[in-house]
Amino acid sequence: MHWILLALAVCAEVCGTQAIKSSNGFTKPLPILVVIVGFAVAFISMAQVVKRMDVGLAYALWAGCGIALVTIVAWVLFDQRPSWMSLAGVGVIIAGAAMVCLGGTSAE
Repeated sequence: MHWILLALAVCAEVCGTQAIKSSNGFTKPLPILVVIVGFAVAFISMAQVVKRMDVGLAYALWAGCGIALVTIVAWVLFDQRPSWMSLAGVGVIIAGAAMVCLGGTSAE
């Protein structure tokens, strides 16, 4: 169940982040509502996730997946095409999140 909540948190955060762009400097009411609801759902979901998962692991996955998805969604919705360097950076972030996942909770 905590994996589903983590996916929900990531998706809600990505929706909220993209709505910030659509809000045109917080001047459009509907995107502002999406920002508020998106971030509320994201934080409430993450609060439940960290009850069952290490906070470092949960945050690494949330941040890494969020950055990758925001990059893809911005490319599709706003035609904000990332450079090769940006894509490489996203790859490094995903690799770092994977290392946190594979690393466990304590150094040996």
